[in-house]
Amino acid sequence: MLRILLIDDDVELCQMMEEYLGAEDFTLTIAHDGEEGARLALSGEYDLVVLDVMMPRFNGFDTLRLIRTSSQIPVIMLTAKGDEIDRIVGLELGADDYLSKPFNPRELVARLRAIQRRVVVRDEALHSQNTPNITRVGKIAIYPSERIIEWKGEPLDITTSEYALLEVLARNAGRVVSKADLFTQALGRAETRYDRSVDVHVSNLRQKLGLLEDGRSPIQTVRGVGYQFIAS
Repeated sequence: MLRILLIDDDVELCQMMEEYLGAEDFTLTIAHDGEEGARLALSGEYDLVVLDVMMPRFNGFDTLRLIRTSSQIPVIMLTAKGDEIDRIVGLELGADDYLSKPFNPRELVARLRAIQRRVVVRDEALHSQNTPNITRVGKIAIYPSERIIEWKGEPLDITTSEYALLEVLARNAGRVVSKADLFTQALGRAETRYDRSVDVHVSNLRQKLGLLEDGRSPIQTVRGVGYQFIAS
């Protein structure tokens, strides 16, 4: 059962989500203030955070910055409909996904289920004796049971979505992976028009990976198709 923390000052929306998510067998805790929400998110008692951008005094971006100082808990941002800037800023700050308000609760459940599947895969890998302890691809080492990726011998500080994307790219090193495949295989949902989630996550990964010895990024853009990981 996924333990969800909803941080939103909209009381009516919170009550609706409490009823809806409860019926879907999620455990929901609500915080109406960003600072209190960040404190709860950092407590280690939750599996995922749903965070509204538009809150007074301590907004969603401030809250996300505080959470990301010491936690990579998955975060889904709730943004204003049609406000692409908020979506991009949230992803750049380390959000795993976003939904635009107003949203269909079924869509939120679908995003939550996608993250839940990643948690299940992680737990199964942790307890499976058949899962290899480490996979090396060039300068990358993937530890599937711990959900850790090392780059040049050092662990990367990455979000759940960034891990999933980099793992797919690394396991397909030398081959071009389409954006559509990255959406389905890494983010657990279909690609939609104008959705730049994969592009922003890849941009964040490039910053964290740095450059290869020849000055190239290890993640190359194949225009009009997708991305390719360079193993060495």
